[in-house]
Amino acid sequence: MGVSLPRGCDIFCTVVDNFGDIGVCWRLARQLAHEHGFTVRLWVDNLHSFGNMLPELDADLPAQMCRSVEIRLWEDAMPLVEPADLVIGAFACKLPESYIAAMAARKAKPVWLNLEYLSAEDWVETHHQLPSPHPQLALTKYFFFPGFTPKTGGLLIEHDLLARRDVFQQDEEAQSSYWQSLNVPPRAANELRVSLFSYENEAMHELLRTWEQGAQPVTCLLPEGRALPQVVRYFEQQFGKAGDVWQRGNLRVHVLPFVEQSLYDELLWACDVNFVRGEDSCVRAQWAGKPFIWQIYPQHDGVHQEKLAALQVRYADGLPEEVASAVRDLWLAWNGGADIAGAWGRFDDQRDQIDKHGLAWAEQLSGNNLALNLLDFSHQVA
Repeated sequence: MGVSLPRGCDIFCTVVDNFGDIGVCWRLARQLAHEHGFTVRLWVDNLHSFGNMLPELDADLPAQMCRSVEIRLWEDAMPLVEPADLVIGAFACKLPESYIAAMAARKAKPVWLNLEYLSAEDWVETHHQLPSPHPQLALTKYFFFPGFTPKTGGLLIEHDLLARRDVFQQDEEAQSSYWQSLNVPPRAANELRVSLFSYENEAMHELLRTWEQGAQPVTCLLPEGRALPQVVRYFEQQFGKAGDVWQRGNLRVHVLPFVEQSLYDELLWACDVNFVRGEDSCVRAQWAGKPFIWQIYPQHDGVHQEKLAALQVRYADGLPEEVASAVRDLWLAWNGGADIAGAWGRFDDQRDQIDKHGLAWAEQLSGNNLALNLLDFSHQVA
């Protein structure tokens, strides 16, 4: 259940990978403000990156209100402020010492949570909600892990998200208007529409060639970002920008501007298959209920492969082996494996079953709401 009385919340975020970390924090901040009546301050160390997903944000203003959330520039010289009742440090970011001292000075100590990165690995259940007492001060920080089981913190989901998705996906006129707003023509017969949001990827050239030479028309929607230079080179262009359209064989690519979160949801809902990267877009692809391929952020020590496998196993649980292996093979191929062409073909052959599974999977996860779980836990330890 939600919170009956408004409270204050400070969320601290360092922008590590351009959009992933701030995407999660901005989504949480808005949900706490809009659905639970919180007064939220979001402290961000890079407003310019944040501005890509929030058009009205003025990156030159150190303090401003946007969509009922107070956004503050987090600088080395932290201003003297009264800490909020609920303090969330996102992804192990280190809070300013002056702010921590102010937390300790409060008679009623704030609830202090460290919101961790999302993982489907088993160990998350045993680490979720563990306390970490401060070595000198009368403060305790708790680790809060998002996840995919009832023993974790769950996932961020707005209360009406799946209902809005269903209305959109059942409304052909709304979808037609959406494509028109992007200057994308109506679907051709037997056409496949794919969104492609990724990091740089060694498999990119082969995947594009597979679509170009395939029997089915493929329209690829490519948001501006880190993958764009690779696609530019594939089409032998000098540069690329939003609005560009390139066609070769059965493949047509539309370059889209980087859009705010709600508009990105509509892209995921409208496409047949979604390639996503990092944490926030991976979760939103699962809520879309469509077949998706996840590119996990690569780490030098290779631990990302374990995280990739853990989610793949959970997601494919209960599927026939032929379907589960099609998902596994394409995820592995897109994350540094081989034979992307063969993996895509097997995945596409099973797409109808994966599609049905995706809707059931989203419904299964939707009852484990991260914001609600976070607030319930905060009440318990306050």
